Amino acid sequence: MTAATPAAKTRILLADDHALVRRGVRLILDSEPDLTVVAEAGDGAEAIEKARAERPDLAILDIAMPRLTGLQAARELSRHLPDMRILILTMYDSEQYFFEALKSGAAGYVLKSVADRDLVEACRAAMRDEPFLYPGAVTALIRNYLDRARDGDKLPARAITDREEEILKLVAEGHTSKEIADLLLISAKTVERHRANLLQKLGLRDRLELTRYAIRAGLIEP
Repeated sequence: MTAATPAAKTRILLADDHALVRRGVRLILDSEPDLTVVAEAGDGAEAIEKARAERPDLAILDIAMPRLTGLQAARELSRHLPDMRILILTMYDSEQYFFEALKSGAAGYVLKSVADRDLVEACRAAMRDEPFLYPGAVTALIRNYLDRARDGDKLPARAITDREEEILKLVAEGHTSKEIADLLLISAKTVERHRANLLQKLGLRDRLELTRYAIRAGLIEP
């Protein structure tokens, strides 16, 4: 009688710009028999590169990261690696981020403050194609649905495009137009055009006001 073949482990990409956080989360995940971290990334752009190279089953993304946020990375990964599951792991107990995470293709939203309690179950739920929502997020989802049903309103459209959001984040981080052009593989002239469009759309005057907007929008940390 042959022994049963052990089930394959869920291969995980972990992205957070704090090495200490990655180490702690990795300890939680690697201690489980069905989960294993196969790659780590320190920002959203690196997360995309590692995901394309390693093809993990699941990506766990922090929201506030350099170069690209976790939400920006999630949108990109959802488009190019649709079979990969995505979880957002964040310190932000925020309805705005929660709804953006859902729109970005995330299967779940887990708070870092209770990661030791919720993250493993969230990983397993994602791999079963089930959403994982912490209690506050469930309340927000129900309240939002009831408000929209009562008022007949749709969710407001985003003020700026994905590309404009990428450029806004990089401008706010202090990159020059040439540096942004090199990072995004576009011309400096195109960067300047997007930057002018951002100022006009958002009614702002200069880089300082763009940076303040980026902080309010959660694209960079203050």
